Amino acid sequence: MTHILTIPYSDSVLLETSLTRTEFEREAVFILAAKLYELGRLSSGKAAEFCGKERVDFLLALPRVGVPISNLQPEDVDDEVSFARRS
Repeated sequence: MTHILTIPYSDSVLLETSLTRTEFEREAVFILAAKLYELGRLSSGKAAEFCGKERVDFLLALPRVGVPISNLQPEDVDDEVSFARRS
């Protein structure tokens, strides 16, 4: 099932951001996906799908909006290192 989120905004938002309507809407969806990824609510794959990007392109675009590419927590890093050593 597909749902639609409607966010009203005025032309003044477009003027202030210097973006076209299409550019602004695409950027807003990307920023929402990036934030959901950063919070751990979406995987990188689902976040990329949400904003219509390939996973690698999504990950590489994250620093542009101040989101780290990796959302590993300090405790996760130890687990990943242990796993890598066993492999």
